Amino acid sequence: MTYRKVNYEDVDQVSSAMHFLSDPLETEQVGVTVARCDPGWNSKPHDHTDNEHEEVYVLIEGAATVVVDDEPVEMETGDALWLPPESTRQIRNGDEESAFVLVSAPSIGDENGDDERLLSGFAG
Repeated sequence: MTYRKVNYEDVDQVSSAMHFLSDPLETEQVGVTVARCDPGWNSKPHDHTDNEHEEVYVLIEGAATVVVDDEPVEMETGDALWLPPESTRQIRNGDEESAFVLVSAPSIGDENGDDERLLSGFAG
């Protein structure tokens, strides 16, 4: 089989919001999480300095605030937010449910300082 499929609702929820999809999808270089945030839910502040993963948070439903290095960033449906590994981040949900798709991956620049990025399979 050349693909793997999973429904996030079939994956156990962690921290009352997060559905981590990387293990059931057996991904090797990308992390994918669906976060269905109840009203008033907050994630724990954290960074990804240790694993050097950058992240993109895409808000697909509702409104929420992502606090980045103590700066609140207001998000509404359709917004995408890039976060470098060293930045501390925390989702703070408001009075309504919201939903995010969180994507993380290691940097794809090489160690020689060549920042050219190779993207294949995507037109754009």
